[in-house]
Amino acid sequence: MSNQGTPSQLVSPLAVVGPGVTLGNGVAIGPGAVVLGPAVVEDGVWIGPGAQIGAPPEMSNLRQNTAWTGDLEHAGVRIGAGAVIRENVVIHQGSYRETTVGARSWILARAYIAHDVLIGEDATVSAGVSIGGHCIIGDRVNIGMNAAVHQRRIIGPGAMIGMGTPLSRDVPPYGKAFGSPARLRGLNVIGMERFAISSAEIELLLQRYTAGDLLLEESLSLHDDSPLTADLAWWHAKPGRRPLHAGFGER
Repeated sequence: MSNQGTPSQLVSPLAVVGPGVTLGNGVAIGPGAVVLGPAVVEDGVWIGPGAQIGAPPEMSNLRQNTAWTGDLEHAGVRIGAGAVIRENVVIHQGSYRETTVGARSWILARAYIAHDVLIGEDATVSAGVSIGGHCIIGDRVNIGMNAAVHQRRIIGPGAMIGMGTPLSRDVPPYGKAFGSPARLRGLNVIGMERFAISSAEIELLLQRYTAGDLLLEESLSLHDDSPLTADLAWWHAKPGRRPLHAGFGER
């Protein structure tokens, strides 16, 4: 283990930090938490009591290694700077890439993040959420309590997923999805406004989604400095997208 200056009083003596774990400055780890390598926990991360980080992927074709003995077989976990990992969260090792929680993201109590998941920056994964393997979650996404995200799904930047939603399709940037089956019900307008996206561009994106163009196959006329530009490029760069159906006006 490398603690890189982390004060020992921030890491509970009742926590387990295994071989192959690198801790940045100011990392706090609560009692009963387990962090197994390979793992990188960047500066200022807070890990709550009982969190379980770094167990092997839940894949029947992979060996279930004993990382606490120094048997570091899998692809690792990375927790970005300033992230908060609350009590009893479970985050598994990647099988071919680091399972990643982006900087300043919050993973709330009892959430489960499976192997190879990539979560962007400033995201919120609420209590009891389950995210299946290989999912890609964009920056500033908010996933509501007890939602379940099917493996290999993509959730675009700024999207919101309602409480208890079973999500088996992809959600485009700033989409607001809820229900069973999940449908696209609108835009995360408040999130867009907070990200300094203009009202004209909000209306333009809403028109496109209402018309059913969730892949955004036609380019939008955006200002040169629009924050939307990078988010839409992120969406277009993801292969094999299977967006959920639009349900504007449905109850």
